[in-house]
Amino acid sequence: MNARPAMTQNDFSPLQQPELGAWTPALSVSVVIPAHGGPHLDLTLAALAAQTYPGHLMEVLVVDDGSEPPIRLPEIRPDNTRLVPVETGWGIANAVNTGANAADGEIIQRLDADMVPCREHIEAMARWHHLTDYLVTIGMKRFVEVPPLTPDEVFRARDLGELFDLDKAVASSTEATIAKTDGLRKSRNPYHVCTGPTVAMPREVFHAVGGLDPTVLRGEDTEFAYRLAMHGVVFVPDMEARAVHLGLPAQHRDRERAVRAVGPYLAHRVPLRRDLRKDRGRRWLVPYVEIVLDVTDTSEAVVRQAVSAALDGKLHDVVVTLVGPWSLLREGRRSVLGDPCFELRLMRDLFSHDDRIRLIDEAAPTPAPAPFRYRGPVDVPLHRATLERMVEDVQKDLTGVLVVDLPDGRSARLERTSALGRALLLTEPGGDLDEVIATTHGVRHVAPDRYWPPAAPPSSAAPGAPASGSATSASGSGASGAGASESGGAGSGGAEEARVAKPAASAKAAPAAVHAPASAEGERSLLGRLKSALRSG
Repeated sequence: MNARPAMTQNDFSPLQQPELGAWTPALSVSVVIPAHGGPHLDLTLAALAAQTYPGHLMEVLVVDDGSEPPIRLPEIRPDNTRLVPVETGWGIANAVNTGANAADGEIIQRLDADMVPCREHIEAMARWHHLTDYLVTIGMKRFVEVPPLTPDEVFRARDLGELFDLDKAVASSTEATIAKTDGLRKSRNPYHVCTGPTVAMPREVFHAVGGLDPTVLRGEDTEFAYRLAMHGVVFVPDMEARAVHLGLPAQHRDRERAVRAVGPYLAHRVPLRRDLRKDRGRRWLVPYVEIVLDVTDTSEAVVRQAVSAALDGKLHDVVVTLVGPWSLLREGRRSVLGDPCFELRLMRDLFSHDDRIRLIDEAAPTPAPAPFRYRGPVDVPLHRATLERMVEDVQKDLTGVLVVDLPDGRSARLERTSALGRALLLTEPGGDLDEVIATTHGVRHVAPDRYWPPAAPPSSAAPGAPASGSATSASGSGASGAGASESGGAGSGGAEEARVAKPAASAKAAPAAVHAPASAEGERSLLGRLKSALRSG
């Protein structure tokens, strides 16, 4: 089997996991257990001591997150178990990171200190990682009231049913989601169910996304899973990796506060949770779309127009990244007016104090953690509806890249971050990312008319009003026509020539503030219509 098969979306059907007990493990596993006090830790360690995964391939790291008194390891525990005290910081995310940084295993398995896994749990989770190296495996859990149990009873039990009344156990809501989405194969957002407290991944993947965010005190597992999704992983739930959670979750104890506490963390860090970003006029830590414009050898006036259009769209949840040779700008004495980098310096001085605008020399491979990135010619300003409609269209079928073919042979594109991340995992350096994305998520080419709709035709002038070709009406029609064209641009009918936008004036020269009306012949042409749309919209 290909060590890195190009799986479509989250469909891991090309992988065939081995039967439990019928294969030979080879990868080492580090089980990281964050614990503060850990009243049930002795039961968790007893269950791990009875695992079917080879003991010489498994280590257990109990991360003591400021327990008073400090944690002491019980007698029944896996042979290779060690205590790792937290030196700085506090909280679950910080403790998991501390354990992962100290781990030696090729697979990082997080397991909470109030979980009792079945004997085959670690084997079931780890077997998938022997097939390919960009998976995140998710274990199953059910919630039970804590019965009177001893570590010895847990160690000797052959099945969880010997220890717990599983018929009375509270099922996790994630299991219903998994069942409804064909085991997550058809899930639109599989990261939603990756909510701790048993999850495993390659150590390289854990560190590649930066580990858990220690500033997130509630919902840290969901936020981490979202970043894993942006990295391009495939989420695999294993129904045979069973476990019980000792005690009911916080949502059952105080649902109202639990939901409210997690809201701000996810609202700022998980842009796909549009339901959490309904406050008008807000700006968020992680934007929904990064707009990347290459401004090399471009005049300040053209860039100013492009940035204004980008920030004035219907979709406000954006950040603009201007790519150019900013590092060439040197301080010190120079001729201000004779500076060979005059335009570049002018742009830096204009945009550097706006926190919605970033100035970088080279665009990052992906815009993670933002879920989308727009890239297009800087001299083709966005219409107010462009981004909103592009995102709407790719979200219908989860397309990886939407390419808008412009009339002059260039293109603008909206890229899905998770698709880019997957392609980078599967492609050799210098390889064609779109070729891989075409397989994993799809690449779609479209005409520009829906995304740069034409301006509404001017209304009949009232008696005494200025002529339609005057500078006054040319200026005014742009403001009034934009809103009208946004609804009409998506309709059907009419020639394509009437529904496309033309790039702005040459990147090396600023466009005039007011344009003379195009000739009749120009208006009949595709580029003429495009020019008219930009002039008015």
